[in-house]
Amino acid sequence: MAAAPTAISTDEAARPRLATRRLVAAGVAVAAAVVLALAAWMQPSSAGHGTHTQIGLPPCGFEMTTGLPCATCGMTTSFAHAADGRFLASFLTQPAGFVLAVLTAIALIVGGYIAATGADPRPLKSLVSAKLLLAFGGLILAAWCYKLLVTLGGLA
Repeated sequence: MAAAPTAISTDEAARPRLATRRLVAAGVAVAAAVVLALAAWMQPSSAGHGTHTQIGLPPCGFEMTTGLPCATCGMTTSFAHAADGRFLASFLTQPAGFVLAVLTAIALIVGGYIAATGADPRPLKSLVSAKLLLAFGGLILAAWCYKLLVTLGGLA
């Protein structure tokens, strides 16, 4: 007579998912912490862009070719200001960079919380939508227009 299959309890079945959730959340938190620590280590460029060259990246090819800032010009400088607590300077340097820096800090906090508690991240999925991504694309475009105006002397 063959032994009857044993049922796996709900708790036992959920353990691998919980461990994976915590591991992914910890990875998000560590990545965000590294980005913010690196930004805090860098000295923001007084030009409002070019801070990324401190970590060995080349100057912006778009700017070198056209003389105009690219859509992401000033992001690293903005992060460096935000990581140092200079939020207004961060926003004025690159508005989209400021928003990304804040979102990175939120990712650090939420990722750390989920890693520590095993909280269910599914409610956060409702925050990410096509409309939100489109709005963020609009923010990048608006921030680029702002950078162009600043560069061309329209704002200061």
